[in-house]
Amino acid sequence: MCLGIPGQILSIEDDANSIAKVDVSGVKRNVNVALVRPEGIAPGDWVLIHVGFAMSKIDESEAFETMKALRAMGDVYTDELKMLHTSQID
Repeated sequence: MCLGIPGQILSIEDDANSIAKVDVSGVKRNVNVALVRPEGIAPGDWVLIHVGFAMSKIDESEAFETMKALRAMGDVYTDELKMLHTSQID
């Protein structure tokens, strides 16, 4: 199962290619933010991430509520985080 997981933008790594460094539950990964750039994004903003792409911009309270709901899913969420931890994407 693949989940959309909230992540917080840390920095824009490659402006020309819309790549941002994002913190996803303690895991820092480069994510494509092209789909949310028209909404205006900056470090500190929260996005919902799925398969390496930021799919939508969300506010902080929505991010925390989503993470709370994901944690309640138990193994599905922890398995997803394990895959993220072991991925080779930087």
